Amino acid sequence: MFQQLGVIGCGLIGGSFALGLKRAGMVRRVVGYSKSPSTTERARRMGAIDVAAESALLAVAGSDIVLIAVPVSATEATLKAIRHLVDPDVLVMDVGSTKRDVVDAARRVLRERLAAFVPAHPIAGKEAAGIEHADAALFSGRAVILTPLAQTAPGHVERASQAWNALGAQVLRMTPENHDAAFAAVSHLPHLLAFAYFAGIVAHPAGRDYLGLAGPGFRDFTRIAASDPTIWRDILIANREEVLRQASRFRQTLDAFELAIQSGNADALQGLIRGASQARATWQMGQIAVPPIAATDAAGGAPDGGTSARGRRA
Repeated sequence: MFQQLGVIGCGLIGGSFALGLKRAGMVRRVVGYSKSPSTTERARRMGAIDVAAESALLAVAGSDIVLIAVPVSATEATLKAIRHLVDPDVLVMDVGSTKRDVVDAARRVLRERLAAFVPAHPIAGKEAAGIEHADAALFSGRAVILTPLAQTAPGHVERASQAWNALGAQVLRMTPENHDAAFAAVSHLPHLLAFAYFAGIVAHPAGRDYLGLAGPGFRDFTRIAASDPTIWRDILIANREEVLRQASRFRQTLDAFELAIQSGNADALQGLIRGASQARATWQMGQIAVPPIAATDAAGGAPDGGTSARGRRA
């Protein structure tokens, strides 16, 4: 059990983590900080936190576990704000959807205190953000990716795993590089495509009329285009190399489909569609396999106690 959880960013993820640990009996007290006092007040009224801190540093004071649940672009500034209270016994985690930039920031800021940091990415969320949508069961049955570094204390990795397991999550381990490559393919590029596609429809002179004719397929395909603009701006910029690499691969595939349509090659087009259709029909969300990009530690082996895997769709 943890004595005190410090939550920096009392939104959907931070609030859900706090509620989940409380429900699991894993924490005695929760101190929360958000830039908006109204957010921490709502979190307190909901029972997600017990005390509202006036700063990120005060949320860390006295805590033996800290969750940084802020946009990835704010991670470095947050680490700078709390660095002096990151003692060796304090477990510090983030929940960012990108990991290489977060790890680089932690190396710059924490330096000799890096052993306390366990980068994490829970593959869970809702279309609606904010503390009012926090849910103690948000992580139940979902994957959480940990990307510990060579300097990370093994004991903290184990404690992080135990915390997420207590929330019903399945903990996997990857390198930061493999994490970002995988999620560029299965999360970041799909969001980019959804944003661009919906923007294209709206920009069309008859776009509004077209939207009036859209059915369930269009609704399902474009659902993630309603995602938070600030969060996804940060994610796409932070992971731009991998996102652009995946975008290039997508263009090659789209070009092949377009060529078959332009040439009227029905057999080629059907073959392309069949390949995608069959692959999609046999895919199951959450089915964990060990792919070529499986996680390895700095020495080239899988980290002890974790499952090497791509993870799940964000």
